[in-house]
Amino acid sequence: MSKSSKTKPTKSVTVHDQTLYRGEGGELHQIAGNDTPLLTTAQGGPVRDDQNALRQGSRGPLLVEDFHFREKIFHFDHERIPERVVHARGYGAHGYFETYDSLAKYTRADLFQRAGEKTPAFVRFSTVAGSKGSFDLARDVRGFAVKLYTQEGNWDIVGNNIPVFFIQDAIKFPDIIHAVKQEPDRGFPQAQSAHDNFWDFITLTPESMHMIMWVMSDRAIPRSFRFMEGFGVHTFRFINAKDESTFVKFHWKPKLGLQSVVWNEAVKINGADPDFHRRDLWQAIKTGSFPEWELQIQLFDQAFADRFDFDVLDATKLIPEEVLPPIPVGRLVLDRMPDNFFAETEQVAFMTQNVPPGIDFSDDPLLQGRNFSYLDTQLKRLGGPNFTHIPINAPKCPFAHFQQDGHMAMRNPVGRVNYQPNSWGEGPRESPDRGFPTLAEAVSGEKARLRAESFADHYSQARQFFISQTSTEQNHIAAALIFELSKVETTVIRERMVSHLINIDHDLAGSVAKGLGLKAMPKPADAAVPTRQDLAPSSALSIIEQGPKRFEGRKLGVLITDGFDAAVLKKLQKAITAEGATFEIIAPSVGGAKAADGNNFDANQMIDGAPSVLYDAVVLLVSAATDLLKNPSARDFVADAFAHCKIIGYTEPALPLLKKAGIADALDEGVILIKSAKDIAPFIAQLGKLRVWSREAAVKNQ
Repeated sequence: MSKSSKTKPTKSVTVHDQTLYRGEGGELHQIAGNDTPLLTTAQGGPVRDDQNALRQGSRGPLLVEDFHFREKIFHFDHERIPERVVHARGYGAHGYFETYDSLAKYTRADLFQRAGEKTPAFVRFSTVAGSKGSFDLARDVRGFAVKLYTQEGNWDIVGNNIPVFFIQDAIKFPDIIHAVKQEPDRGFPQAQSAHDNFWDFITLTPESMHMIMWVMSDRAIPRSFRFMEGFGVHTFRFINAKDESTFVKFHWKPKLGLQSVVWNEAVKINGADPDFHRRDLWQAIKTGSFPEWELQIQLFDQAFADRFDFDVLDATKLIPEEVLPPIPVGRLVLDRMPDNFFAETEQVAFMTQNVPPGIDFSDDPLLQGRNFSYLDTQLKRLGGPNFTHIPINAPKCPFAHFQQDGHMAMRNPVGRVNYQPNSWGEGPRESPDRGFPTLAEAVSGEKARLRAESFADHYSQARQFFISQTSTEQNHIAAALIFELSKVETTVIRERMVSHLINIDHDLAGSVAKGLGLKAMPKPADAAVPTRQDLAPSSALSIIEQGPKRFEGRKLGVLITDGFDAAVLKKLQKAITAEGATFEIIAPSVGGAKAADGNNFDANQMIDGAPSVLYDAVVLLVSAATDLLKNPSARDFVADAFAHCKIIGYTEPALPLLKKAGIADALDEGVILIKSAKDIAPFIAQLGKLRVWSREAAVKNQ
């Protein structure tokens, strides 16, 4: 496709008094000078290039002789004992994957050969930056890791809820994670990217700009695991029985549609229920509302890869669905929680290199590095080489090998033979026909540390993502950037980020600069490749455009007080259940409230412990608001629901509470009067909107 870049940086760039050098692949190098220490290995060997792993050709595979990468990733993998270095806070569930139709034309993978084939699965969702004890609704990437127990071995699709990543080469993974984690001299902030180290690294790493648009969007604060997409991130290969290769990218599409929260809501949810996502998944499965995703794949050949606008091996890029529509091939259903959290969710080991025959890798340099790293990670975290003896990690198909002994060995070869070839006719043997086939791909190129020139465009898809958002979502991205950068104490870092934003969207850069109070706009950041203006918006990148348009799977909060109309509540409960949604009753005390007919209704929550941020919509079913007016939690319940643009149902006696919350004079189509049980149906019909985004500007201007 493109000529490779050379190891030696080619162009000097001045960034706020720092002289950096840019390689032809767009990466920035910081070169040791007279006053700057020389970067070395732990053995003291001087490092020539810390931006690119050693590979054969600019787009070729990683070479195992790269001792610098090996040492760097080895040390990184062993930084935490015993929790994961990244993705430490996770939650998982069991289920199955069901194949729609045979894909034998493209792949020999056993699970794709027969329509209706059901493959056992375990899925772990996680945040990236926080520790095990952090909260669920941090602004963060979400891990979406799927382990499929196929008849030919385990297949781990270890992805995220965002289809691209921060970096292009795995040698930079320790750096991005070090930058986002707690600053080492102070041990904070926890589970936050709003600090100097993170934004210093990001602003010196232009390849991160596409990912930053995603992380500053509402994708990084999902309402539920059940309402977010998953992606395999990298380009993989399907290999069929004829050893023919087809490139493939994996997408998990939630049956219940996409939904996120707003930032103010996320902050309050973390205070009210730091286990919000965990509790949501637990309750959904325990009540039989099994979460479901559809696996869709983008298939393409080398000819498509050659003519596509960007390099398919670049993990900071995606293929828009309008350019290459994904094909539905199966569904993933989660229907059982683990029997024990530690034994299963905490000890599960995912590895990108776990693929069955019929699935193969591309030369994506980030994927190649992950394949190298993950096995090493499990050795330290799970105590030794026998982590596959732990039931959650063991294959469910027949397996046999000569591996023996080691820490925590639970099974060893039986008999005298623990090697092959042997003369005893014992033990397993390899099979050229059934064994894993690696694509016999011709590889050429010089052995060097390279970054392909085709990886050098860092702004065009970032711009495409931004212009694909609705105006509401664009405002959220700008607000997120302003908030995050306002926590950065170093002015030049803020200015540096704005200089990158100019290359993405000038209006966005202006909004952020104004929000930060910059005295003047900086010059645009030096770009290795000019930003393309011709990429069309993609509606598939917008959460609002892909919203569910229904209330199924959501939760309604119903606030009641003594004297409420029981007939209205019963009809409301029946209608919500018919929608496939759930509800909770909230009252001044957990003892509930007495209806006008004299019957007492128990509450699921008391108002002081159930803020409206825990619900997707609310109803104020009260007969009098006198006592509620004295309760600050009741006022906040209403004010927050309105500020977060949620649908609100209310009875006429609730008007004083609306006035107390400051919204009585700003009622809109999302605040619906319920006079009697006859008004329930129109109210339910409005719930599918989930939010009244037109309200957001009015709330901001109040």
